[in-house]
Amino acid sequence: MPGTFEKRDNNPQVDLTGEAAGLRWLGEAERDGGLVCSHVVHADAHRLIEERIEEGVPTREKACLAGAALARTHAAGAAWYGCPPPAWNGRGYAIGRSRTPVVPSGTVGDMGWGAACAEWRVMPHVRTICNDGLVDASEVRLLTHVADRMAAGDFDSPEPELVRSEGHACSRIHGDLWAGNLLWAADDSRAAVTGAALIDPMASGGHAETDLAMLQLFGCAYLDDLLAAYNEVSPLADGWRERIGIHQLVPALLHCVLFGESYMGLALSIARRYA
Repeated sequence: MPGTFEKRDNNPQVDLTGEAAGLRWLGEAERDGGLVCSHVVHADAHRLIEERIEEGVPTREKACLAGAALARTHAAGAAWYGCPPPAWNGRGYAIGRSRTPVVPSGTVGDMGWGAACAEWRVMPHVRTICNDGLVDASEVRLLTHVADRMAAGDFDSPEPELVRSEGHACSRIHGDLWAGNLLWAADDSRAAVTGAALIDPMASGGHAETDLAMLQLFGCAYLDDLLAAYNEVSPLADGWRERIGIHQLVPALLHCVLFGESYMGLALSIARRYA
């Protein structure tokens, strides 16, 4: 019987009930073949007790299972870009001094991914790093220009086929899907059926390509196999590889906010590609 894992965070901005709601929301997709998620045992604002995922080593077979399952998790859908898990009414996800806001109902209308991302993700980070003195005037203009292009819909694209076929406005995404939050399953564990399991989400309505781009930002074992399996189950829109960078801009900027100048080169290099 698997044990539990306890997470504590005393940051006054943190609300771990949001992470718990995200795990439960993403976990709803398990019944339709979505990725296994750690079960929540208890959650309050600063303490989360969840199922401990029994970990194994990554393999090509597990990556294929995980890619197909991730496509089905995304296909569970969400109501609008930036929406929170329905069971949570928090203001946003806090990491350190940064907050990634959820987008309140009624504020977005028919706003597409690019417009929502520019207003609620990119520009708040740009203002913070500007206040921190990490960018000069020309670099602020560069980042703002890219945000303006996003807001104009220049990088918008259809969601993957399964999401569209289910009639959803957008995908149900993990939101912080770097390799450390995709745990490879032990062969005899509950998560073995999907090859891997999800932990530590910043779940929201979003574009499926955002999760895929995050996996590529810092590397993931057998990533090509994972992506191929995803694309087979739920084909991605044409040109998705050329859009990877624009979907990596937000996490790059968040790292600038959290860790300072060492990530500015990454963020600016992404911005220059899409200026």
